[in-house]
Amino acid sequence: MAFNKDLRRQKIHKKVRGKITGTTERPRISVFRSNKYIYAQLIDDAKGHTIAAASSQEAAIASQAMPKVEVSKLVGKALAERAIAAGITDAVFDRGGYLYHGRVKSLADGAREGGLNF
Repeated sequence: MAFNKDLRRQKIHKKVRGKITGTTERPRISVFRSNKYIYAQLIDDAKGHTIAAASSQEAAIASQAMPKVEVSKLVGKALAERAIAAGITDAVFDRGGYLYHGRVKSLADGAREGGLNF
């Protein structure tokens, strides 16, 4: 049977989602990482809607020529800024089945620098 990285990541993500849920007080920061971009959302699982979102495709972030790790940090800061504007200071981090390393870690560090606690 061929090894499929995406299928492996989805299995890990299912296990993580079984343990982590976002509430109204502490929403979940969900991360999706593609080869070129990174996306993050603040999700209230109790109500089933997204509170805030940020991605590396936004004009303010995409216009800067930086390595992807530094762009991820900017995405984290942008998400934290929008979360604080929505009145949220605490969150739960859902790495989406990815290793907590590189761009995912950088996004988390940026969100912490922006003022989110998790």
